[in-house]
Amino acid sequence: MKIYNIIAELCSYIISSCSEDFFVKYSCISDGEKERVSKLVQTLGIEPFTEHNLTDSFYSSLEEFVCSLKKENDYFAMVGLLQILDENMGSLLKEKIREFQEDDFSVVLNSNREKTGIGLLPRCSCVWERKHRLSHSYNRLDNFLFNLLLLENSILGELIDKHFFIKKNLFTNFTETHSLKIAATPFCLERNFKVIPYDEDKVQYFKVTYPESDYTFYNNLVWKKICDAATSRSDIVVFPEMLGNPYMEEDICTRLKSLSYEEKQDIPSLIILPSYWEKDRNTVTILDKFGNIICRQAKQNPFRADINGKGYLEGIKSSFVVNIFHFEGIGRIAILICKDFLTTKYMEQLMRCFKLTLIIVPSFSTGSYDFLRSFDLCAHDDCNVVWINTCAALQKGKESNFENIGYVRKRISRTDDEAQMLCKMPICGEAFEGSCSHECIHYETIGAV
Repeated sequence: MKIYNIIAELCSYIISSCSEDFFVKYSCISDGEKERVSKLVQTLGIEPFTEHNLTDSFYSSLEEFVCSLKKENDYFAMVGLLQILDENMGSLLKEKIREFQEDDFSVVLNSNREKTGIGLLPRCSCVWERKHRLSHSYNRLDNFLFNLLLLENSILGELIDKHFFIKKNLFTNFTETHSLKIAATPFCLERNFKVIPYDEDKVQYFKVTYPESDYTFYNNLVWKKICDAATSRSDIVVFPEMLGNPYMEEDICTRLKSLSYEEKQDIPSLIILPSYWEKDRNTVTILDKFGNIICRQAKQNPFRADINGKGYLEGIKSSFVVNIFHFEGIGRIAILICKDFLTTKYMEQLMRCFKLTLIIVPSFSTGSYDFLRSFDLCAHDDCNVVWINTCAALQKGKESNFENIGYVRKRISRTDDEAQMLCKMPICGEAFEGSCSHECIHYETIGAV
């Protein structure tokens, strides 16, 4: 639809022409200037958009009006026009969300992204996100847009974004409760893989291999955790990094598809399987409750490990693809595998570009300190974080790092007790004694603020 291309061109022009100082000043626009801009834009006769009133005549008038504003360098009127267009696109964009929910994945609304450097998507609301989120932290154009999600290629860089608008028949619990219940499990104490050091191009690397064996135990355990999460009516269940295997994805998909329709309704809407290391990729598979593979998220940033006192780099190659999940009321979810979350530039890049509202972090780590520090970077962005580690990463002498095996960092209201902001998942005492009951699963609920 042509309206999206016109808006993308206008956004691109404003961003390339205006400094941050302009957006600071525009946030305090005077009543007189508001009235002037409103009268200017009124000449276009803009009303809530439908597919029927977006005519060729309207497009012609809009393009001519934008041209006149550019000639006069009237940036206050340009941003004011964008705000009015954004406000009147609410119903149209909600319809687009419904359309996108029927697709396997979605592309941006405008067809001129490469030319303008701007991508546009419907912006799903979030029950814990402030309306004026980031307005005190970043001075930028999308502080003034609420129905459109503005994606800037200059922020995204070489990353490739794929978008999944979660189908309406998922997250049925959320529709009723306006809260999201998350199950996170450290899974098990045992390791089902081997770490192999090697040298290449003057650098020491390590790779992970999964020796041939019967993986029935691990697959059964994953299934048990999914069923436990279903019993507790969880919306999402997340497992740690590294503890997948070559047959897990197919096995769990088959089990889910064999359930009756009624049984599937209790299964968590999103299942984030343990990641699996294969062919220079460390990849998490994301399933829905019906046993469909929504997508696979590869780890982008390699971890540096100490092996026998020497540094070894995880031998993975970045796919540059980042998957973003959208759902009305929840906002936007991304999965950052372990080091991806600790790589501040990468993590902030995604938060800023997509206005993330929830980051899920599957991990295999010998400590939690760095993750706790990174949680704070998400706080002022109204972005909640779920981090889950595994007892399989426990090393002798580092027991103090494992007092808690996971955390949920969530936004709370001003009147809530600050202790509710960081929810701890304590490790069971058996882990330090080298035994594992395989029963551990933690639950936390994120709700409206």
